[in-house]
Amino acid sequence: MPSVSVDEAMGRAVALAARGLGTTSPNPVVGCVLLDAAGEVVGEGFHAYAGGPHAEIVALAQAGDRARGGTAVVTLEPCDHTGRTGPCSQALISAGVGRVVIAVDDPNPIAAGGAATLRAAGIEVVTGVRTAEAEAGNIAWLTAVRRGRPYVIWKYAATLDGRSAAADGTSMWITGEEARMDVHALRATVDAVIVGVGTVLADDPRLTARNLRDGSLAIHQPLRVVADTHGRTPAGAQVRDAAAPTWIATAADVGAGLDGRLDLTALLRGLHQRGVRAVLLEGGPRLAGAFLAAGLVDRVVGYVAPKLLGAGAPALADAGITTIADVIDLDITEVTRIGSDLRITALPRPRGN
Repeated sequence: MPSVSVDEAMGRAVALAARGLGTTSPNPVVGCVLLDAAGEVVGEGFHAYAGGPHAEIVALAQAGDRARGGTAVVTLEPCDHTGRTGPCSQALISAGVGRVVIAVDDPNPIAAGGAATLRAAGIEVVTGVRTAEAEAGNIAWLTAVRRGRPYVIWKYAATLDGRSAAADGTSMWITGEEARMDVHALRATVDAVIVGVGTVLADDPRLTARNLRDGSLAIHQPLRVVADTHGRTPAGAQVRDAAAPTWIATAADVGAGLDGRLDLTALLRGLHQRGVRAVLLEGGPRLAGAFLAAGLVDRVVGYVAPKLLGAGAPALADAGITTIADVIDLDITEVTRIGSDLRITALPRPRGN
């Protein structure tokens, strides 16, 4: 096998890390590529599930003796503590690795310190390789560590004129099958899906991650969360079935704000305590507006159909904006055609920028 550069190896490690999305919480996603002394790939791995072997351990097992004197390329600083598994820093030292290349320093004080331990053992440590790319792939976990709450993705589907339902309330099939399948794939990568009780009463969604072609359930099912201030979710609602776990979050559970509505910051804090690191906010427009007004949306994913309604429910309700000076600016990071629809991904800019 031909030798590869450290930069190429890190690109591969980032791609490997993404395979753990949706199954590693409350742990991060991590990828690792091991190069021998000649620069050939001799091992690779990723963290697949919480409690399972870390990426470095999987890669070291593949490499065997060829790891000695080689380079470990890893997306996140190797852990330096003993939890359900041992410290990866010590495993790398025991394997005789000569150099460790790290994309992102570990911000978690419990696990951090691996780089210092490696240097103290005489191993060369290089940091900051493809940092932005690795951070983007691990943004949910990094946000949870840095802010003490899950990373929130607001997903919506709308017509080209911004309508999520017709004037009579019907909303089925605004987007095509390909876009709906893409949404289910997105659900399978997060830890929880949130809707408001109004959506439950109007649409009775199941909120599971499924393969739409045969109706089968995905292996990973996110926690279904209903923001239900007064506990109005019907006993027979589909969201209460046995297909996935459910939390009906009421004001009695998490508290209410000054407006009497559910305290969204407390809701996210409760989800964080449950090990949730990534949340998909799916509906409805009032709940989305409340999250945006509170500055609690980290990413927007809009599925826009080439259709016009002219009237009907908007995709977004009151977000606390009364004048153009208060507009929420977005940085568009991706526009992808999904069947006949467009998927637009954007990041809200900090207010005042």
